[in-house]
Amino acid sequence: MKRFAFICTRDKNLKPVTQELLSYLDSLGTKVILLIGQKSIFDAYNTALNKIDAEPDDQVILCHDDIHIISSPDWFNRTLNKQLSRASTGFVGVAGARKLPSSAVWWDGLNQEYTKSELKDNLSGYVYHGTPDKCFPTYFGPLSEVEVLDGLFLASRYDTLKEVGLEKPSYFEGNWDFYDIHYTYKASKLGLFNVTAPIHLIHNSPGDLQGRDSWHKNREAFIKNSLTV
Repeated sequence: MKRFAFICTRDKNLKPVTQELLSYLDSLGTKVILLIGQKSIFDAYNTALNKIDAEPDDQVILCHDDIHIISSPDWFNRTLNKQLSRASTGFVGVAGARKLPSSAVWWDGLNQEYTKSELKDNLSGYVYHGTPDKCFPTYFGPLSEVEVLDGLFLASRYDTLKEVGLEKPSYFEGNWDFYDIHYTYKASKLGLFNVTAPIHLIHNSPGDLQGRDSWHKNREAFIKNSLTV
């Protein structure tokens, strides 16, 4: 079994956090495909998937370039191998929602009083934010099977990714938004099981993209074309 990682980054002058991430993955024997200066995350992931020489049960990681994986290598390996040994697993991630809300915002209701029944006890997983010397946890909820996952860190099998398809839907205008919801929601609708797993990582960014026009446009397009309430 081989493991690949697809990582988009802005330019070849890698930040220390990215260098550390590459070193961690390389120590596990992961073949890292660094996607530099891409115009679309959909095209980058899809092109990379079609170029690798992989077997059906080989593992593929899709992740941000600004994360520190702080799980021990042995724990990381055992966790992924356990979850992805099942052909019925769609994606493995660290945070998501058991049911995608009608807003299509997976973290809807976080740190708020639940006024909608669809939001109560809906979130799953945890992520640390900040840097290794100064970070804080964001706890979403107990680890579980989920309908959708955040794209901060996703892992899947090669055959699953080929079945789901990584190309951008024609109805999306933005090239960088809602790919994670599209991929994981589609996997769920295909009858696969997405899960949050005990992989510990620190995200250097809060990941708040709601102010970006393309995020709103892709969200609206997803609701119109894909979301089944």
